[in-house]
Amino acid sequence: MIIIMKSGATDAQIDNVIRWIESLGYKAHPSRGVERTIIGAVGDNRDKSYLKLAESLSGVERTMPILKPYKLASRETKEGRTVITVGNVEIGGPRFVVMAGPCAVESEEQMMESAYIAKKGGADILRGGAFKPRTSPYSFQGMEEDGLKLLAMARERTGLPVVTEVVNPADVELVESYADVMQIGARNVQNFALLKEVGQSKKPVLLKRGMMTTIEELLMSAEYILSAGNQRVILCERGIRTFETATRNTLDLSAVPVLKQMTHLPVIVDPSHAAGNWRYVLPLSRAAMAVGADGLIVEVHPEPDHAVSDGVQSLKPEKFYRLMEDIRLLENTLRRDM
Repeated sequence: MIIIMKSGATDAQIDNVIRWIESLGYKAHPSRGVERTIIGAVGDNRDKSYLKLAESLSGVERTMPILKPYKLASRETKEGRTVITVGNVEIGGPRFVVMAGPCAVESEEQMMESAYIAKKGGADILRGGAFKPRTSPYSFQGMEEDGLKLLAMARERTGLPVVTEVVNPADVELVESYADVMQIGARNVQNFALLKEVGQSKKPVLLKRGMMTTIEELLMSAEYILSAGNQRVILCERGIRTFETATRNTLDLSAVPVLKQMTHLPVIVDPSHAAGNWRYVLPLSRAAMAVGADGLIVEVHPEPDHAVSDGVQSLKPEKFYRLMEDIRLLENTLRRDM
């Protein structure tokens, strides 16, 4: 149920409605807009008839049922778009944000060089995997906490915030202590124990769409995080599994405008994992900007031929610089009306 406050409702009236909602056993999620405040009442769906009585409370204009199963992620519960701030970076704002770096943290030399490449090219956030869930148990699994320490070192030297993946609910506290943004990978998009755990965090969460996940299922996964209390969720389209074998996955560009219509959360695109080949990363990145994405997360490696993970889809430095030039040239035109 959504409770819409009157324009000019006082803080005292809003607080009174929030207390009343919570007294009924529901969670209150206020969203303060420019014109008015909307309060989402979320909880057990069995009987919400009592919530209609909110219309008799001082300052309330009307109540309205939330029709979508993803209550807090829905645009029904919030006016405007959510903008998530990471340091000086705004994700979901007017600027097209780029997260760049290697698939995996391999060594101090490799990570520092990658960080300087990302910084020189104009990336906003540095990416790098310390924990690597792999299809094969015999593949490189990541440097774990040693990798997190190298990411922290790279942040200190370049000033770039860092995003890295968390795989195990037991590791959330550890990863949170090092990362500026915690990533939930495609394989864990419906790991509900992990989603609940990052929902307790105050750090932003980058939630990737699964290879076989529908758009609604992605939003329901976001709902797990939001309902646990963490409102800083970034969605990521990274390709889905289809019958096509020419690319690693099929990048669902239509998901971007669809999500923009369905949710207030920012949406970025991962062309590297979608294509599985560096040759397609630049055109797919331009296309992502054209359909309204808020940013990209791309893989960049100083020596892709020697990368321990996903080298074939990683951009060499000169290709990354070209990508960033294209993005900044197109940004004013393509994001003018977003």
